[in-house]
Amino acid sequence: MFQVKKELDLTAEHEGLVIGLIDKPEKFSGSLAKLDESFHGQLTELVKSGDISAKVKHISKVHSLGKIGSKRLWFVGLGKEKELSFDQMREAFGRLFKEIQSNQLTEAAVYLDSFVTEKIDQLDAAHALSEAAVLSMYQYNGYRQKSNIPERKLSELTIYSDKAEADEAKASLTVGYTFGKGTNSARTLVNTPGNMLTAADLANYAAELGAKYDFEVEILDKDEIEKLGMGALLAVNKGSAEPPKMIVLKYQGKEEWKDVIGLVGKGITFDTGGYSIKTKAGIVGMKTDMGGAAAVLGAMEIIGELKPEQNVVAVIPSTDNMISGGAFKPDDVITSMSGKTIEVLNTDAEGRLVLADGITYAKHHGAEYLVDIATLTGGVITALGLHTTGAMTNYEPLYEQVLEASMEAGEQMWQLPLFESEKVRVKSSQVADLNNSPGREGHAIVAGAFIGEFAEDTPWVHLDIAGTATTSKACDLGPAGATGVMVRTLALFVERFEPIEK
Repeated sequence: MFQVKKELDLTAEHEGLVIGLIDKPEKFSGSLAKLDESFHGQLTELVKSGDISAKVKHISKVHSLGKIGSKRLWFVGLGKEKELSFDQMREAFGRLFKEIQSNQLTEAAVYLDSFVTEKIDQLDAAHALSEAAVLSMYQYNGYRQKSNIPERKLSELTIYSDKAEADEAKASLTVGYTFGKGTNSARTLVNTPGNMLTAADLANYAAELGAKYDFEVEILDKDEIEKLGMGALLAVNKGSAEPPKMIVLKYQGKEEWKDVIGLVGKGITFDTGGYSIKTKAGIVGMKTDMGGAAAVLGAMEIIGELKPEQNVVAVIPSTDNMISGGAFKPDDVITSMSGKTIEVLNTDAEGRLVLADGITYAKHHGAEYLVDIATLTGGVITALGLHTTGAMTNYEPLYEQVLEASMEAGEQMWQLPLFESEKVRVKSSQVADLNNSPGREGHAIVAGAFIGEFAEDTPWVHLDIAGTATTSKACDLGPAGATGVMVRTLALFVERFEPIEK
C-alpha cells in the first residue's frame, strides 16, 4: 500500500496530495514555499480568507486547477506546534482518511515532512499515518446482500520525505499498518454474530493464526477440559449445545522459555446471563462478550508479524452462557482447575469463572506475568464511563509497564483499588472457598479481586473493557461498533516488556 520517495514532486500526478499545516504566522514557509509559489501565493490568500484552516484536525480540500500534477490538495490542520500530541496527529490522519474514503480516492500522496514538529519526527509521523489509515477506513459489512462498502478504495499511498531514510520510513509505516490491522481483526471478531462465531469457530480462527505465524497451538476439547478438572469453564458451558474450548497459542521469542507473559482473554461468544438472565434490552449485543479474547488474538497477530524477543502464552477459555435444563444455577458449588471451590451466587458473573481456569492454565504453561482482559462488569461503566478501561493489579511494577503501553497506544485506563476488604468479600461463602458475586457494591472491584485469587502470587494485571470494547458513535479512528480496544496496548506491552526483579 505504501511507497516512499525522497523528494516531493509537485509535477507528479496524484488524485490527492496531503499537506500538514501548522498554525503559525507564515503557513507556507520553508519546504512549503515552493507549493505556494506554484499557486502564485493564492494558498496564503485562502488561509487568510478561512478556506484553508490550520485548526487542529480540520481538513481543507482545494482543487489544484492544473497548477500542479495532483488534482486536489488536502490540508490537515495540526494546530499549535507545541500543543500537538502524537494522539492528536493520529486522530487528524484518521479524519483525513475518512474524508478520502468518502471521496472514493484510490490513490494519494502525503508530504510527510510537513507533519514533523519539535516533538514528532518523520518516523513517528509515518507510524501515526499508517496506523490511522488502517483504523479509520475499517468497515464491517456483515451479511448484507448489497454491500455498503465503496467499490473504489484507497489502495496506494506515496509518501514523500526529503529527510527520512526510505528504509526507516517503510519500517515505521509497516509497524503502524500492522498495529492497525491487528486491531481491525479484533473488531471483526467482536462484530461477528454469536451464531457465526461459536467457541469452535474461535478455536479454528486461533489455529489458523497459529499456522500462519508458526505459533505452538493447543486446543482442548470438552473431554480434555474435563480430565484437567476445569470445573469453572465446564459449569458455564453446562447450558449450551456448543462444546467449550480452551485455546492456547505460544510464541517463543527467546532461546529459553522464561520470563513468560500470559495473556488471558475472556471468550464468552454469547452471554444470556444464564438463570440470572439479562433483561431484553441488556441481552442485545452480548455477541461482544468475547472482546477480551479478540483483543488477545489481535495482539498475537501483531506479535506474529513483528516477532519481538519475548515469550508469550495466550490463553482463551471459550464457551457461550446459555439456559437449559442442564445449565448451572445460583447456589451451585463448583471446583475450579486450581482446586478452589466456588459458590455460584450469580450465573451472569460467568466471565470471572472461565478466567479463573484460564489463568490457572496459563500458569500451568509457565506464565510468570499475567494480564487478563475481559468485558467483565457493568460496574466498570458506572465507575469510569465508556472511554476508560478499568485496571487492577497485585504488582505495581507490572501495572506501570501496561499503563505506559496504554498511554503510547492512546487507549486510556484507570487503576481501581484492590484492598484486603474486597478479598475478604469474595471469600465470604459459608459453603465454598470463594463466592462469585458478593454484592453490587464495588462490583467491578470485587470481580477483579475474585480473579486475583487465581493469579495468587504471580504478578498480575486485570483489564475490564466492558465500557470500551464497543462504541455507539463513530470516531476519527473508526466506525460505531467494536473498537478493538487494548489490542495495541497488549502488543506494545509485550514489545517493550522488561522482566521485573521480584
